[in-house]
Amino acid sequence: MATPLKVNPGTTTDRRHVRKYRAALLLAVAGLLLGFWGWWIFINPLAYQPPENSRPIYAETNQRVFVYGTLRYPLIRRLILRQATPASPAVLPDYRKQGLDIVRAPGDMTPGLVLTVTPQGLRRLDRYERIGLRYDRVRLTLADEKPAWVYLRLRE
Repeated sequence: MATPLKVNPGTTTDRRHVRKYRAALLLAVAGLLLGFWGWWIFINPLAYQPPENSRPIYAETNQRVFVYGTLRYPLIRRLILRQATPASPAVLPDYRKQGLDIVRAPGDMTPGLVLTVTPQGLRRLDRYERIGLRYDRVRLTLADEKPAWVYLRLRE
């Protein structure tokens, strides 16, 4: 009859298993925190309430929006708008990108994309850009001579 293999508590094998479980637990907690943060920023309606003086959405029709920063990336747009949103190349004349903002600069041009979004999509973009707190949404004319909403950083 064979003698069963005895493992003493505290052996190297036991310590490796404990380290693996701790690492898995740490990764799971980090994933949950990252998921909660993404939900809070991109989806949660409680995280942001537009100020009373924020720009209203004028019509219940689709709106053109010029984007020049993180919203140029399809994955970011999909997270925020909750759907794939086609984008076309566009140029905003007389503005220059400066950090997270664009500033008036006659003769310069800011490349970006133009999106066509629903009124609900525009509200989601307003929430993402934190209208009234970080950005203001203004109507400007693009190089194609058509108007579009543009998010401009508020001065502190």
